[in-house]
Amino acid sequence: MKKLFANMDKPLLIMTILYSILGIIMIFSASSVSAVMRYNQSSSYFFIRQLIFIIVGFAFGIFLVLRIPTSKYNFFTVLMMLGVIASLVGLRMYGAITNGAQSWYKIGPINIQPTEFAKSVIIIYLAVFFHNQTRKKNASPLAFLKPLCMCVIIFALVLLQPDLGGALIIGGVVFFIFFAIPMSKNHKAVFLKILGIGAIIAGILIIYLGDNLLSDYQLGRLQFKDPCTRYTEETGYQVCNGFIAIHNGGLTGVGLGNSTQKYLYLPEAHTDFIFAIIVEELGAIVGCLIIFGYVVILYRILKISKEAETLRGSILAFGTFLFLLLHILINLLGVLAIIPLTGVPLPLLSYGGSFNLNVLFMLFVVQRVAIENKTIKNRRAIENI
Repeated sequence: MKKLFANMDKPLLIMTILYSILGIIMIFSASSVSAVMRYNQSSSYFFIRQLIFIIVGFAFGIFLVLRIPTSKYNFFTVLMMLGVIASLVGLRMYGAITNGAQSWYKIGPINIQPTEFAKSVIIIYLAVFFHNQTRKKNASPLAFLKPLCMCVIIFALVLLQPDLGGALIIGGVVFFIFFAIPMSKNHKAVFLKILGIGAIIAGILIIYLGDNLLSDYQLGRLQFKDPCTRYTEETGYQVCNGFIAIHNGGLTGVGLGNSTQKYLYLPEAHTDFIFAIIVEELGAIVGCLIIFGYVVILYRILKISKEAETLRGSILAFGTFLFLLLHILINLLGVLAIIPLTGVPLPLLSYGGSFNLNVLFMLFVVQRVAIENKTIKNRRAIENI
């Protein structure tokens, strides 16, 4: 274990730990009122659950993910993709509906959201596929249709829940990975044609099925401009209260635990709007530091991707970079009413079991890539002596 730790990316590990701790603290603060008044639970209900998720995520990452070479991913990626597709199909029959979306399996006290697992599985699947594909000579451009079709199926199943935020993140991750991989001009031309045809079909479906595809609750979220002019309406109430929380905080905040907006003014204070509560209690300065910290995390991941010794490792890290970047952008821009609010959580800070387990899983996968990078470089240096 000492050897593994020595080769890990220390800044990324430190930031992961710091954000996990901050997330646990802020979830306790943001959810303590709603846990009692809205869910009839103890004030520490969400805090304890999040603490368990984080401990499980770190234990799984340290004792399993770090020890498995990425070359071993070949053996289970296809099964993982088929499992994700099966679980998403199963939601149509057995999924629980929350906020107008049929996205969760309720198993006793545990809620499992397959969409979150789909994001990490897609990244691993594409990394393994393209690593193997680029090693083949004279590969047909049609070979790239296989992973694209698998990803489109998952995208469509997530969109049908309907989970617009999850579908956008999956689509964005797949799109940018396809453009980032080394691909011949012929292959890229075929990919662009397929993408264009797919965009036309998607546009037609949205035009004709738009009202049926999204619930009234989700259609209302598309009205995002000037939320405070619609304070008494559902389409503006929540975002406007987020604005009030940010305004209340000023530069230095009202103090940890002293938020007023968490008193059911923000129904999703511990999930979608955790950033607004952080700014209200700790101030805009801390809010800016949090954004800067995310930039550091993303930079370290991108650096590992660029230094990767294999295409598989590079895509694993780059996919994780895209996954986190899109979550951060969609959440913060939605909270600030720059884009529609889509219910996308903030990595390591928002409450969520399936989501944060997958965030930690992918961060430890990136650490495994960093370990392999340094191991290969050290071996090469020894051979050149």
